[in-house]
Amino acid sequence: MSTVIPRQALAPEPAAPVAGIADDSAPRGAAPAPALPVVSGTPLIRLRGVTKLYGSGQAELMALKGIDLDVSAGEFVAIMGPSGSGKSTAMNILGCLDTPSAGQYLFHGAHVEALSRDQRARLRRRYLGFVFQGFNLLARTSAQENVELPLLYRGESAALRHAAAAKALQSVGLGGWEHHTPAELSGGQQQRVAIARAIVTEPAVLLADEPTGNLDTQRSQEIMELLRGLNTNHGITVLMVTHEPDMAAYAQRQVHFLDGLVHSDAPNPHPIPAAE
Repeated sequence: MSTVIPRQALAPEPAAPVAGIADDSAPRGAAPAPALPVVSGTPLIRLRGVTKLYGSGQAELMALKGIDLDVSAGEFVAIMGPSGSGKSTAMNILGCLDTPSAGQYLFHGAHVEALSRDQRARLRRRYLGFVFQGFNLLARTSAQENVELPLLYRGESAALRHAAAAKALQSVGLGGWEHHTPAELSGGQQQRVAIARAIVTEPAVLLADEPTGNLDTQRSQEIMELLRGLNTNHGITVLMVTHEPDMAAYAQRQVHFLDGLVHSDAPNPHPIPAAE
């Protein structure tokens, strides 16, 4: 079955909805924008010749030097490399948190690099979920309320937010913990809340930046099993930055960055088997 994106997504600067995203001010249930089919088999994500330049003159730094990368829907990809290799810059571009200096970024066939700031924000809200090393939870807010935040920004009703957040918390094994604040949760539980917040909008892609960096070995393994389950059982594409080979071993594919370039890109021949 063909994926569809609105016709307006192909224009550089439309004011109408883009990349399958209804304008946030439009009422729920409104008629969708006209759509064009995307050719079956097109990668979900495609980078071509992407560069990123910071500064100028003697302070100039080329963080990305022309990278090519394809990611198909449903993949679990570990992105690795030493500090300064460009992997975090690439993730920021993939997450629509930054823009390339040159090159193309296509998402579902739509040229993201040509979108306006507001259009990228809508794409981010509708298609992408984020998990960070530091959890980034609101300290005085319950798990339920933390998970509801992305839906609040989208203007969803209270009833829909409550139901969706409860479902997301249940899916990460935190049913019954809805009213606990972060201070009342372990590090592993806080990261589960952060993952529930990332998936409450039912994103196509989950971008995880060192999601186990602040956790001990057992909790790290639990989080990795959870991410793999979201990928395998729910079809969410997972892109994960990690320095840890043990965590990258859960992924189906490993991409190594070095000096602003993709140094290697290969399937993982021996992924860690799923826990019994």
